[in-house]
Amino acid sequence: MMKRLCVLSFACLLLAPLVAVAEPPNLVIIFTDDQGYQDVGCFGSPDIRTPRLDAMAGEGMKFTSFYAQPICGPSRAALMTGCYPLRVAERGNEKQVHPILHEDEITIAEVLKTKGYATACFGKWDLAKHSQTGFYMDLFPTRQGFDYFYGTPTSNDRIANLYRNEELIEPATNLATVTKRYTDEAIAFIQRNQDQPFFVYIPHSMPHTKLDASKPFKGKSKRGLYGDVIEEIDFNVGRILDALVEMDLADNTYVLFTSDNGPWLIKNKDHADGHLPSDQGGSAGALRSGKVSTFEGGVRVPAILWAPGKVPAGTVCDSIASTMDVMPTFAALAGAEIPSDRVIDGEDIRPLFHGEFDKANPDKAFFYYLRVHLQAVRQGKWKLHLPREKEPIGAAPFSRNKHIVPEDRVGFEEPFLVDLENDLGEQVNVAAEYPMIVDRLMVLAESMREDLGDYDRVGKNMRFFDPLEARPTKPPVPVLPSRTPKLSPSSK
Repeated sequence: MMKRLCVLSFACLLLAPLVAVAEPPNLVIIFTDDQGYQDVGCFGSPDIRTPRLDAMAGEGMKFTSFYAQPICGPSRAALMTGCYPLRVAERGNEKQVHPILHEDEITIAEVLKTKGYATACFGKWDLAKHSQTGFYMDLFPTRQGFDYFYGTPTSNDRIANLYRNEELIEPATNLATVTKRYTDEAIAFIQRNQDQPFFVYIPHSMPHTKLDASKPFKGKSKRGLYGDVIEEIDFNVGRILDALVEMDLADNTYVLFTSDNGPWLIKNKDHADGHLPSDQGGSAGALRSGKVSTFEGGVRVPAILWAPGKVPAGTVCDSIASTMDVMPTFAALAGAEIPSDRVIDGEDIRPLFHGEFDKANPDKAFFYYLRVHLQAVRQGKWKLHLPREKEPIGAAPFSRNKHIVPEDRVGFEEPFLVDLENDLGEQVNVAAEYPMIVDRLMVLAESMREDLGDYDRVGKNMRFFDPLEARPTKPPVPVLPSRTPKLSPSSK
């Protein structure tokens, strides 16, 4: 008997090397700023050339119902934490327009580091205060799980100060160079870390205005400077994919390309969907409205996933997915655990990633918040706009929303139900025809209010990490300074 056990043990030792242990995959996110749903060729752009993104979709998967948040900072908070922005804790317990992410929030980079990932961020951070100066250095990427940072603290509204890790290396850097330089740095990081799993996050500064493009691209697009910028991003996405292939890493790397919100329509003539060469904002195509809106054009974004041999080529995913799903999905791919001491809103959507659509959550819902106000909910093809005033106080400072066309600055006296499969423009209210659908979505909305909150209440799982005398009953938003109109000389 003992001899038989020894023989079996020896056989197991001989077979052990033949059992392949799956290596953790490399993970890359390319995150553009204010790129509209239609600003990619394979999503319908008539005048912006994106051959590399189109090929990426052909070799991978295109998501047609992928959601972000209505504006920059909240989208980054959602991506990094896997949570609705209203849920995450912020420094000082206030709910800022652009979240100042509390140091005790756990980012996707921190989760992946538990499995030995090398982590780096290249581009716009925007989670340590929405300012190029006076931000909190202790909330920089290097303090939130990233080994390396090359980028800028926030948006390039006027300038972008360029940092390497925590050192300012170029005040007011040349914006025409940043798309290429972020990509250069990302490729160099991949080369240095190709022998271990890595997580590379590239939140591009563009196409958020102030726009600029480098000489090889400037003046080349039919869509003007905005098109030049997108075409340069497209080229540099291709550089990332080519580098992965050249380093023989493509068969074990997932690359996700998406945007942080819809197009910035205020940068276009008459707030129209971007189409003129002079327009410096993007296009949402058939979707209604744009950035700073909970209509589809504000939050539904282009998304493409590429992972040769893992993501089925040439597939289209119509299921609901969002930036919040990235953290739990990447954690599962890496064999890491997501935080268990707090609510995470995102879901593990590996079935979608791998084309197993029948295994995905059929009841998945998405909740549309603008600032601290819950405005709509979607499940399946149905989207319900909840009753709200034309200028809702919970959306302040966007209550009087000058970012979108006047006809989209609307309220709803009654629930407004949309069949998104047949009405992408969200024009027809079919609530009277489907009262049971309305009731079901109203129940979902109320459940979310209880869990997370709304403008008039704090949900039981909204997080506050700094000391509080008493838990607030309404989301604590900062008091905005009053703006007294300046008198003209003739009125004095």
